[in-house]
Amino acid sequence: MSLGASSTVGEWLDHAEGGPAIRALLGQGGDFDESRLAPARGLPLQQLVAMSQGQIPQEAVDHLVLSVNGGVAPTDDGGSGWREKITPGRFDGKTVIVTGAASGIGRATASRIVREGGRVVAVDISSQGLTDLAAGLGSSVIPVTADITKADDVARIIEAAGDRIDGLANVAGVVDDFTPIHETADAVWERVFAVNVDGVFKLTRAVAPSMLAAKNGSIVNVASEAALRGNAAGVAYTASKHAVVGITKNTAFMYGPEGIRVNAVAPGGVATGMVPRNQSEYGLARTGPHLRTIPPVALAEHLAASITFLLSDDGVNLNGVILPSDGGWSVQ
Repeated sequence: MSLGASSTVGEWLDHAEGGPAIRALLGQGGDFDESRLAPARGLPLQQLVAMSQGQIPQEAVDHLVLSVNGGVAPTDDGGSGWREKITPGRFDGKTVIVTGAASGIGRATASRIVREGGRVVAVDISSQGLTDLAAGLGSSVIPVTADITKADDVARIIEAAGDRIDGLANVAGVVDDFTPIHETADAVWERVFAVNVDGVFKLTRAVAPSMLAAKNGSIVNVASEAALRGNAAGVAYTASKHAVVGITKNTAFMYGPEGIRVNAVAPGGVATGMVPRNQSEYGLARTGPHLRTIPPVALAEHLAASITFLLSDDGVNLNGVILPSDGGWSVQ
């Protein structure tokens, strides 16, 4: 079997030639603890570039592929991992607002909706990321550089969407620093709640009138595995994602009779490159043993598959659901 950038990390580690090669690459910075790669075994090798935050450059992956293929890049690199399968026409004629669309889960969600026929109002604070997204997908992407915590920006998002809003994916979010409550700074608490809770509240409130008028609509919020348990993050992030679940369930109950479905996905580990800074030693000492047992990390496209299912008419009989899209973490 040939190995390439889309072959999984597990396939590389288990390969007679690829195993020593990838271990040598990852051990260049010192001792290599292979157990730390367990959650990434199911990911394509290519994904390590984004996950490593610059420690594994693209050139290193390209060199690795060439080194185990006699200096020739394989035309079919034999990757056996999951492949995204587009459902043509699933979002034909629909306008969906997607926040956090410049990168990660939001970008993957926006991309899939457009490729399945929809029009996406892509929202993010990163104008460059939105520009890149629109350049790749064309006029079906309406980029809006905005801060979802600000009323004026929320108004611009609704204006860009127009009279009809069929869906909303509240993806934008920020992480905390794993601090327990005795260490948590006001600034961390306020920032996490401003984006993860206030932003969801304000944008959902803003789209509701359009959906009520049409007696139709689908909203998907991104919660977290931290919304289902207490050992996956710090107190600020954990509390904020529990609040997202509360918003989801109450809004689903209130508007279900009006044809509006409101659901949430609860991701586990996702390879988005979003890494908390200055993490608490106390918090990591408590959460670390639990986090090392999580199932393999997911791709952003895995979460986009779950989100678009709930957004689309395929989720017709689902309302108020908190879907753990976590590879089975929630059953541990």
